[in-house]
Amino acid sequence: MLKSLLFILALGLWSNSFSQNHYFGLNSFPFLNSIFSARTAGLGSDLITISDGDIGLCTVNPSLLSEKHIHEIQINQGLTPAGGQLGMISYGFKSKYGILSPVLRFQNYGGFQGTDELGNETNKFSAIDYTIGMNFGTSMGKVINIGFGLHIIGSHLEAYSSLGLCGTFGANYKHPTQDLSASFVVKNIGYQLLSYNNSERLPLPAEVQAGISYKLKHAPFRLSLLGHHLNSWKILYEDPSAQPTIDGLTGDTIPIPRPGIGKTLASHFSYSLELLASKNIQFRTGFDYLRREQMKLLDRPGLSGFSFGIGLILKKIKIDYGVLIVSKAGQNHYIGLSSNIDSWKKKRF
Repeated sequence: MLKSLLFILALGLWSNSFSQNHYFGLNSFPFLNSIFSARTAGLGSDLITISDGDIGLCTVNPSLLSEKHIHEIQINQGLTPAGGQLGMISYGFKSKYGILSPVLRFQNYGGFQGTDELGNETNKFSAIDYTIGMNFGTSMGKVINIGFGLHIIGSHLEAYSSLGLCGTFGANYKHPTQDLSASFVVKNIGYQLLSYNNSERLPLPAEVQAGISYKLKHAPFRLSLLGHHLNSWKILYEDPSAQPTIDGLTGDTIPIPRPGIGKTLASHFSYSLELLASKNIQFRTGFDYLRREQMKLLDRPGLSGFSFGIGLILKKIKIDYGVLIVSKAGQNHYIGLSSNIDSWKKKRF
């Protein structure tokens, strides 16, 4: 199985090794790559390796679904600097063959005032994207789990609507004796069934990810490394209309700056750290190099690309908070609530 996964990964990297990033206006439903979980927001990127009862992590990697997620429900809400909203609701229950988890995700961009070409106000309208579907996870042995997901995509922007279908595949390995786990995920595999104006259908922003997490044996720290967009080598934006410039003093031609191999490689990785302070409180931080390079202000980069979060585990409810620092222009704030329905049932003696 491991050889097959490595072959798929190598094939994806080879076929896209010389391609320009295909995420800039050439894909449908780009919101699929948004962060919807408060915990992952605090860590800066997807956490695809840990199965600890947090069902929100299973929405990206369904192979993390386990007995821990039976009757677990989680609600997440995020706010963007412009007033937009992101949200997710997920639940887990047991089936004959494994664990099932229905999931609803949405990104609401708010209300807008329409105008004509002269600036006269017309109608007011709204814009929203969403997915609704089901994830499934099962065990393939003591250390290997696999999972699949299938979701319907909807997008309604003013009078224009689009529909799509996407799937996710994930595999997770858990070391039998050490607190070490690794995962492989292929997400957003699908098709745009209906385009906004019956024009050419665009591909979905398919993405290959691989990650590893390790908790130090004698310290309360868990380190995680995520490799993302592994199916495309060039993911840093390059302006296709950029032209060489002329040095005003020397008259020499200044070539268009292009990211080198080191910078391009670094853009494929994000890092996260969890401090498991006690059974009831966790602190989180993360860094995504790609987000920093894409969103920072050149003269004031600040903490762009960094993120911070906290998790509080109460008797029956878990509360997660995360802040994703996009740039000096603002941050995304998330809050998540999760609980197991069984914990609210009265015990019978």
